[in-house]
Amino acid sequence: MEEPEMQLKGKKVTDKFTESVYVLANEPSVALYRLQEHVRRSLPELAQHKADMQRWEEQSQGAIYTVEYACSAVKNLVDSSVYFRSVEGLLKQAISIRDHMNATQGHSPEELPPPSLA
Repeated sequence: MEEPEMQLKGKKVTDKFTESVYVLANEPSVALYRLQEHVRRSLPELAQHKADMQRWEEQSQGAIYTVEYACSAVKNLVDSSVYFRSVEGLLKQAISIRDHMNATQGHSPEELPPPSLA
C-alpha cells in the first residue's frame, strides 16, 4: 500500500474512534437531559394531583369528624334513655300524687287547671 492511502485509512480509523469516544462520553448527559425534560413536563401535573389529594384528604377528615360526632350524639341519646324513663316515672308519680291529693280534698281532676310546665 502506498503511504497516502495508509494515512487516509489511519485518519478514517482515528476519526471513527474519536467519534465513538465522543458519543460514549456524552451519552449519560443526553440521558440526563431527557430525564430532566420529562421531569419538567410531568412535575406541574404531579404537583396539581398532590394538591388535589391533600384537599380531598382535608374534606374527608372533616366528613369523618362529622360522622364520628353524630355517632357520639346518637350513642349519648341511647344512653340517656334511662334518664328519660326515670323522668317519665317521676312525672307519673307526681300526677298520681296530685290526683290523690285532689281526691282527698274533694276536687275532681277535671275541675283543676292543667299543671304548668314552667
